[in-house]
Amino acid sequence: MEWVVSTERDLDAIADTIAPLLSVGDVVALNGTLGVGKTTFVRALVRNLTHTEADVPSPTFTILQTYDTPKFTLYHFDFYRLKSPEEAYEIGIEEAFTEGVSVIEWPEKIGSLLPKQHKAISFEILKDGTRHIWTENF
Repeated sequence: MEWVVSTERDLDAIADTIAPLLSVGDVVALNGTLGVGKTTFVRALVRNLTHTEADVPSPTFTILQTYDTPKFTLYHFDFYRLKSPEEAYEIGIEEAFTEGVSVIEWPEKIGSLLPKQHKAISFEILKDGTRHIWTENF
């Protein structure tokens, strides 16, 4: 799947497409630079999955936020500040990978801990300011 988007509302539509495809055990790597829209996408995804206007803060400082949905717990990781992959164990990444759906910003920070069979959503800012978003393994 692939999109070019220009508004936050467009991210809501992508979240509406992605949400029904998620199930327990899925790990979704969000790839892209700072400010490209990864956290904004997760906000839209959480709103879709919880059917609420839930407050979705960026987990940059807390590293992890969890959200209960009717089907599973969504684990939202932001590994930007991680100093080593092993720190992910202290946060409970093993439990998250098996008991819920994990959405990970900065997945490259956990190296080989990222399951080989993960799903991916990549974000890129184009020269005109729109975002190119595409998925892999969905």
